[in-house]
Amino acid sequence: MHELSMAQAIVDTVLDAAKKNDAQEILEVTVEVGKLTMLNPEQLKFLMDIITEDTLLENAELIIEEIAVEIKCSSCDFKGKASTEGSDHYLTIVKCPECGERNVEITKGRECNVKNIRIEKVDEDA
Repeated sequence: MHELSMAQAIVDTVLDAAKKNDAQEILEVTVEVGKLTMLNPEQLKFLMDIITEDTLLENAELIIEEIAVEIKCSSCDFKGKASTEGSDHYLTIVKCPECGERNVEITKGRECNVKNIRIEKVDEDA
């Protein structure tokens, strides 16, 4: 279950950014997860709920945006969303939707990024 290690890495990244920005509270976190990471969004949310207890992240809203697989086909030069028909959770088959070839360069779909963190901090001018 690599969701646990990814959830911990996300939590560490967010808490580090919050600390560097003197956050009093983390309100919202947006994470981009590519389809080819094989991360299950529900499992990721569940694990993050557990490991964020008693942290600034405990009550934050977690938004997970799934990123579709995009390709550049070496055979027909198609650029855009790939066909993943015939895939399952264990093996993703990426094909060009135009010509059906698998000789493609994957341009999107492998990322796992913290896209946005919304925090609340003490107003220093008050």
